[in-house]
Amino acid sequence: MNLSIDIETYSDVDLRKSGVYAYADSPNFKIMLLAYAFDDEKVKIIDLARGEKLSQEILNALTDESIIKIAFNAAFERTCLSKYLGIRIPPVSWQCTSVQSAMLSLPLSLDGVGEVLNIKRKKLKEGTELVRFFSLPCKPTKSNGWRTRNLPEHAPEKWEQFKTYCIRDVDAEMEVRWKLRKFPIQESEMELYRLDQEINDRGILVDRELVSHAVKCDIQYKNKATARAYELTGLDNPNSVTQVKEWLSSCGVEIDSLDKKAVKGLIEESDGEVLEVLKLRLLMAKTSVKKYEAIERSVCSDGRVHGLLQFYGANRTGRWAGRLVQVQNLPQNHLPDLTLARDLLKKGSYEDVELLFDSTPEVLSELIRTAFVPKPGTRFIVADFSAIEARVLAWLSGEKWRIDVFSSHGKIYEASASAMFGVPIEEIRKGSSLRQKGKIAELALGYGGSVGALTSMGALEMGITEDEVSLLVNQWRKSNPHITKLWWDVDAASRTAVREKQESVVGRVCFSYKSGILFVILPSGRKLSYIKPKLETNRFGREGLTYEGVGESKKWQRIETYGPKLVENIVQATSRDLLALAMLRLRNSGLEIVMHIHDEVVLEVPEGKCSVEEVCNIMSTCPEWAIGLPLRADGYECSYYKKD
Repeated sequence: MNLSIDIETYSDVDLRKSGVYAYADSPNFKIMLLAYAFDDEKVKIIDLARGEKLSQEILNALTDESIIKIAFNAAFERTCLSKYLGIRIPPVSWQCTSVQSAMLSLPLSLDGVGEVLNIKRKKLKEGTELVRFFSLPCKPTKSNGWRTRNLPEHAPEKWEQFKTYCIRDVDAEMEVRWKLRKFPIQESEMELYRLDQEINDRGILVDRELVSHAVKCDIQYKNKATARAYELTGLDNPNSVTQVKEWLSSCGVEIDSLDKKAVKGLIEESDGEVLEVLKLRLLMAKTSVKKYEAIERSVCSDGRVHGLLQFYGANRTGRWAGRLVQVQNLPQNHLPDLTLARDLLKKGSYEDVELLFDSTPEVLSELIRTAFVPKPGTRFIVADFSAIEARVLAWLSGEKWRIDVFSSHGKIYEASASAMFGVPIEEIRKGSSLRQKGKIAELALGYGGSVGALTSMGALEMGITEDEVSLLVNQWRKSNPHITKLWWDVDAASRTAVREKQESVVGRVCFSYKSGILFVILPSGRKLSYIKPKLETNRFGREGLTYEGVGESKKWQRIETYGPKLVENIVQATSRDLLALAMLRLRNSGLEIVMHIHDEVVLEVPEGKCSVEEVCNIMSTCPEWAIGLPLRADGYECSYYKKD
């Protein structure tokens, strides 16, 4: 039996900025409406805000694991109902239609999916205003009696519309699910979804004292920097781009942009007051402290931040996406005395931080990771796959010399430079120009990148001449013929599958066309989806593949793709599958994952239990479908999260 659910809620916590766990953790959190339908029955609604109660039938269903609870973005309903009922409802019997949509590369919102699938019972557009009216705090005014919240009795007609809106959401979700009935979520992915929910439910502990001091330190430092900028420039607002440009112009310096790259370039050729103002500009514009503020907003009463990751958030590959604090792009830490800086900040010794370190904003930036700490009696074990994408690319393409490198010493930058320039690997040392060229080529060229990719990666800034850039591209491709061949074999196979509506195989990857979707079947058996593919003349004047999806503008549109880009998706998706299976093995070994970032896992492990070596061995175990892939994981222990 299925139970479809949608709820409407109220909280004084901002859901978008703080996440559902902090939202539901507020003392002022309420569930106002619950609309539901068993199987294909007509949708009913319970008006909790007006005193109606959840029936025993619903209460039993919510805790009965034999009844499948389904919602669009089910994590919201499950988390809110857990809080409302005062129990933890486990994810074992929950399914999410949003995840099912994401697996077909459809939009992540109910209204977006409804539009693309052209369902009849679409989400009601007026719902946005109704949610704003009833679900958010309102501004107290004389005309509304100085109230801070709108209740049903304040607008009875709107309330009835709100109930209709809630009912329609269940109708829309059920119709979306019916439209997608041929493409159910695989049980293997359901297991990963449940693991994801367990990790988000567990959350990760925050050093709130450190976070509080970081925010205060940043305010104090920026006030001092702004005061100094006032003193130097005499401007009304030294943070104003227009005013700073005019001041620089009065000093004989013309600049089109004040973005980070432009300011850094100008610093190299400036001196005196102009140099100091430009440096202050960079420091005042540093945004790292916003992550501390995001932590403060998101932390719950248990001292932990929950919901940092979204399952299938990157629907082109199935990778997780970061939410709230965006742990996927935390600044790295390179300070040799990180613990000293951390201790000084926690004590509130801001002047000592400024005295002992070159840049207070840089210190704050590097300490962000350290805001995440293990609970008492445990320590973090952090482990990640070594060069996972490069290893998967070598394995998929059959580039033997690269597989040999990864099966032995693993020095791919040195080995790449050796293959490109015909120099013995022993002569290429860390810091040498040849290693730098090998490194930048590896980072930029694996997915069909050319001169533009190398340039955007900073090749010219590294001292590589414009003539050398083109040569590097040719040398890399010449030394990696199997990878280059894979790009264009994949390109041809994808077009063949669309044109002839039949399966086309390239090595360990299969392409098939069904129901207006191009499927790429990965070595793991998971499928990537490209909706409504077409063969059209592309910008290079040849036949190319396009499909419908969410583009860079976040809008549904037709998108061009080709072999190297498809290979990038395949490699990243396969890397995701390897991480997902490794996390399952870690969980099944009794270890608790509190966070994962790209190809790295953070475990909260009791003192004396398990070792780094054991964790790395678990992660490095190849699944049956990846035999021959030289998988390797490295790790370390720490008393706060950091990069080793």
